[in-house]
Amino acid sequence: MEEFVGSLNNVLWSNPVIYICLAIGLFFTIITRFLQVRHIKDMFLLMFQGKSSEAGVSSFQALSLALSGRVGTGNIAGTATAIAMGGPGAVFWMWTIAFIGAGSAFVESTLAQIYKVKKDGVYRGGPAYYIEKGIGVKWYAVLFALAALLAMAILMPGVQSNSISVGIENAFGVSKYVTGGAIVILLALIIFGGVKRIATVAQYAVPFMAVGYMIVALIIIGMNISAVPEVFSLIFRSAFAADSMFGGIVGSAIAWGVKRGIYSNEAGQGTGPHAAAAAEVSHPAKQGLVQAFSVYIDTLLVCSATAFMILFTNMYNTVGPDGSFLVENLPGVEAGAGFTQEAVESVLPGFGAGFVAVSLFFFAFTTIMAYYYIAETNVAYLVKGKNIKPAMFILKLVLLGATFYGAVKTAGLAWALGDVGLGLMVWLNLIAILILTKPALIALKDYEAQKKQGLDPVFNSTKLGIKNAEYWENGYNLEEEKDKVS
Repeated sequence: MEEFVGSLNNVLWSNPVIYICLAIGLFFTIITRFLQVRHIKDMFLLMFQGKSSEAGVSSFQALSLALSGRVGTGNIAGTATAIAMGGPGAVFWMWTIAFIGAGSAFVESTLAQIYKVKKDGVYRGGPAYYIEKGIGVKWYAVLFALAALLAMAILMPGVQSNSISVGIENAFGVSKYVTGGAIVILLALIIFGGVKRIATVAQYAVPFMAVGYMIVALIIIGMNISAVPEVFSLIFRSAFAADSMFGGIVGSAIAWGVKRGIYSNEAGQGTGPHAAAAAEVSHPAKQGLVQAFSVYIDTLLVCSATAFMILFTNMYNTVGPDGSFLVENLPGVEAGAGFTQEAVESVLPGFGAGFVAVSLFFFAFTTIMAYYYIAETNVAYLVKGKNIKPAMFILKLVLLGATFYGAVKTAGLAWALGDVGLGLMVWLNLIAILILTKPALIALKDYEAQKKQGLDPVFNSTKLGIKNAEYWENGYNLEEEKDKVS
């Protein structure tokens, strides 16, 4: 099993594939004229505008739901693994993919809003929806929906639950089976409550966990403040083969930085658009900009917090191309959350293991919630009529089973399966958003034109010549949507 999964990953995540990811992100960055810089003020302000309705959630709730998926084990264990396999230079490439990935996140999330539908009283959208409506290829849309179900309901939850169970076992000595059972019970209480309950939990849990985590990182940086110039120098030297120790693994730094960066921030992966489509906004570009900003929050803030804790305390190992250690500061410690635990423990004795275990719980648990929402959205796309309720019930059982299975299995297999799921979704979605670049650019230009006129942008797909965007074909009716505010 592990050999098969490993060989499949070698295809999905070969070096040429990694560089294509970078190239596509760079393409969107250039064609949108670096919107991630030009509109950074709007990105921040739009997070707090708009209210939820009967059909949709607020921009902030949609952001929190998307961040639930983005901020997970990739921020703690994934960042540590990137440093272990690619050296400190991998951190720079994580930053790079986050910056250019914000362009991809804008495009896919804007498309999700353009082609969203109102189904069973709630907004639904995502790659399957914009592939069918925008490209007009039904089988391709079904293929993505099936890939998303495979990834979100079966392959990916185990990565998150495994990190929780390992962290809690290391910190408190609790059996993985006990932890797995507790996760399943808590998760069931939330996902059986529907989309609104998931969004509400995310709205409060995500800011709490992210701020708390970064506060501890700032304490560690503050206690090692003299090392700031050297750490940044090491990151940049290692990223460009200018460091005597890590210069020989610059290829690994790029590959692991990009792979773990995409896994963490999910830009272009096709997961973020599902949450973006659920938002109640007057113009698709608004939520596109909000979701672009979520990539910054994930990588430039939370992933950087992990990297700095590890590098400032020198609590990491790095493996060279031949499998030998270039750096071995932590003999016997497996690459992953253990690095972060040791980093915090070295500065705050008796606190590190428990803190990272609790952080992992919040990060990973909210991610599994987001996975369920994404899987649910794709089930809603695939299943019609009276079969929808039984299908949703089966989905819940499958995801809960996969979550428990992952909690008690080995970390290596869990991560490998997660990488397979991610790889399948990434490629199906990236091809789609490349084909659908034009509608996203039309929406961006329309948003910018209305802003220049001093207006609060509203969208009308008919006037802009965008077909099959039924929700927007008569424009956004402000008064009608206000009446639905909850």
